[in-house]
Formats: sequence, C-alpha cells, structure tokens
Amino acid sequence: MRLRPAALLATLALLAATLAPPPAAAADTLDVPPIQYRERTLPNGLQVLSVEDHASPDVAVQMWYHVGSKDDPRGRSGFAHLFEHLMFKSTRHMRAEEMDRLTEDVGGANNASTGDDITNYYEVVPANHLQTLLWAEADRLSSLNVDEANFKSERAVVEEEYRQSVLAQPYGKLFNAIDQYSYKVHPYRRPTIGSIPDLEAASLRDVIAFHDTYYRPDNATLIVAGDFDPKQLDAWVDQYFGWIQKPATRIPQVAAKEPRRRKDERYTVTSATAPLPAVALTWLIPPASDGKDLVPLQVAAALLAQGDSSRLYQSLVYRHRVAQQVGADADGRMGPGLFTVYAILASGHTAAEAEKLLHEEIVWLATQPIPAAELDKVKTQLLTGELKQRQTAQGVAFALGQAALIEGSPARVNSDLDALQNVSAADVHRALRDYVTGARNVTIDYLPQAAGKQGDAK
Repeated sequence: MRLRPAALLATLALLAATLAPPPAAAADTLDVPPIQYRERTLPNGLQVLSVEDHASPDVAVQMWYHVGSKDDPRGRSGFAHLFEHLMFKSTRHMRAEEMDRLTEDVGGANNASTGDDITNYYEVVPANHLQTLLWAEADRLSSLNVDEANFKSERAVVEEEYRQSVLAQPYGKLFNAIDQYSYKVHPYRRPTIGSIPDLEAASLRDVIAFHDTYYRPDNATLIVAGDFDPKQLDAWVDQYFGWIQKPATRIPQVAAKEPRRRKDERYTVTSATAPLPAVALTWLIPPASDGKDLVPLQVAAALLAQGDSSRLYQSLVYRHRVAQQVGADADGRMGPGLFTVYAILASGHTAAEAEKLLHEEIVWLATQPIPAAELDKVKTQLLTGELKQRQTAQGVAFALGQAALIEGSPARVNSDLDALQNVSAADVHRALRDYVTGARNVTIDYLPQAAGKQGDAK
C-alpha cells in the first residue's frame, strides 16, 4: 500500500461517505460485574487492597513497592532489579530462598518483577497458608539481611540475565534500546535490566541506602485476593505490618519533565547476532493516569498488530512480505509513556521499506473510516483478555495493582473496562492524530553488524 496524497485521501473519504451503507449499530456493551475491593491505610502508611472471593480455596498475596528502574541511583541502572533479587535472601527469621519453601512446598508459587515504576512480589497459596505469607512479607520488609555475600551473588545473577536476555538474543539490544533513545531527560531512558558496568560499580553501601530509602510501609501496597475472612485478614495485617515504623525521611520523587519533541530523530543500533535488520518507531504519549487517551491508543495498537488479521501483519508480512514479525504497543506509565511500532524484516528487504509501510498503515488508520466489525472484534479481544486474567485470584490482584499504582486509582480496575467498551472510531482517530501522526517520532534502525565493526552509530 502506498501513502495516499492529500487530495486523493479527501476524494476517497468523500466517496466512502457517499457510497457507504448506514453505520452498523455498535456492539452491545457487556455488563461486567465490577471487582468489589476494599481499601484501607494503616497508620504507618501501608496501603491495603483486598478482594474477597470464595470461588477457589486459594489466595494471592502481593506486595507492590512504589519504586522501579526510574528510581535507580544515577550511574546505577539496574539497581531496582538487583534489589528485587536480594529480597529473596535471608531475613532475621527466614533463611535464604525460604519463600520457595513457604509456597512451592504447599502447592503454591511465588515470583517477582521489576518495572519502570514499580517492583512487585507475588505469591499464591492454599487459603489456609495466608497467615504465614503475611508474616513472611512483613518480615522481609522489616528485617532483610543485606550482606556482601548476598549482594555479590545476586549481582552476578542479574549480570547473567543481561547477557542472556539482551546480548545473546538477536533482537535483545533493539528492545533494550527503545527506552534509551526515546527519552531525552526522563530516567525512563535507563533500561530496567541495567548494564554490566553500572552493576559492577554498585557497592553494598548503595544497596543498604536503597533499602532504607524505598522499602518502607508508606511506599508499599499490600494486595490480597481470594478465599479469606475480611475481619481475620485485617487482624493479621495489623499484627504483622502495623508495628513497622514509618521513617521520618522523605521519599524521593522523580521530578524530571520529558520535553516535547521538536523534531524527528533517528538512531542506528548494530548487532553482532541479529541475522536480519529491524526498525522501531516511537512516540511520546500521556501518563497512564490519563485514561481518556490511553485506552483509545491501546485499541489503536491492537488494530495495528494484534493477531494475523491485524493491519501491520496483513500489509508487511502477508501482502508486501517485507517483514517476518511486526508489533505495536501503547505502554502506559506513571510518567510519559510510549506508542511503539516495529518490524523485524524478511530476508532481502531493508529497514527503509518497512518504515515506509509502517507510516502508511498508521496514517491510514488515523484518517480513514474504521469498519465497525473490525473495531468491535479488537475491543472484544482486549476485553476477553482482561476478563480471562481476572478468572484467578492472582490475576485479580495484578489488575488491581496496575490500576492503583500505575494508573493512579484502584477504581480504574473497573472504569477501564467501561472505557474500553465505549471506544469509538472517532476516539481512535483523535488519539492517533494528537499523539502519533501529529507528533514527532524517534526511529531506531537495527542493523546486523558488519564483520570487524563494533559499537552503535547515532
């Protein structure tokens, strides 16, 4: 598909309006029962969110800390991720890796993740083990053992993760570079996984200071979902968390303001392992708290790249055969997010070919009528994905944590589904016009590295 000149676009739009049948009625709105959550805050500042559900005899326990890679100390990228690993080491009352024994040995599971804005620790266990898990989460909040041996061993683990997920993966450097080149001043430009030089520069003193600064009750949200008695839950939370003191020091907040892009920019990243080129384009979008724009942008991303029938797949992979993989994402964050599209090329094609087609499809989506059936299908897919996640206690807890911490209010766990169902073609057009087709982009060309050459050119 070629980019239509303005006059032709106008003619096509007029012709479509003249010949098109009356618009089809919008798909019926599904009446989704809201998640009934309770919210309370302890005197020490700990936020507690809970969802009682006796459908299954298990319970999810999650601790979300309001600290992510954007809060990494200067010159210490990957620090929040490193600390995530350290939280599985010993405490005053637990041996290292004891969380595995408290969960896996009773048929449950546990894990953790680090993002740009948050670090979360999550477990699911049979409901009769809830008390033990609450005690354990309070214990590693209040009495974590941070020593030189634990620090060095976990730093080595994180460095190996970097080698495996970034250096060893053919397109790992591309996805790692998207944030780096998409932000000018915001600390989102530092990759969550960090870098080996920054990790090597970290010290035990840095680790202890990080824990004292961010791992505190007034910087955390406890989420419990599943089979429990609310009065008993409150009593246990008060017993195990209520005594932990709120520090008198202030919690540092990121004050950086990402400037509006004044021009398009282009960067080149090279790879010694990528067999074929790739290209990625990004645009800045509002924070996730701005639900009016984020939800239509997420629908736009799905129209572009969700499934084999999506527009980018049909154009770049099926019709023109210039790419073997395509993607699009509207990434909402506490600060400015990113709208991203990318293509990994097919053999014999160039990044320039893919870039041209990516732009064409975005402009076409932003300016031309969107068939009602296509829009309804994509919205149904997104809604189905959300509802499927919420079939488990763990999924409900994740949805509630995303709403409360990233989007700014636990109420968004319900209102976002209503907003999704009400997204119109006009909403998609407006969001793309305001933040994508009417804004400046960053382009990253990802090229196989020529023999004997090293480094990335900008």
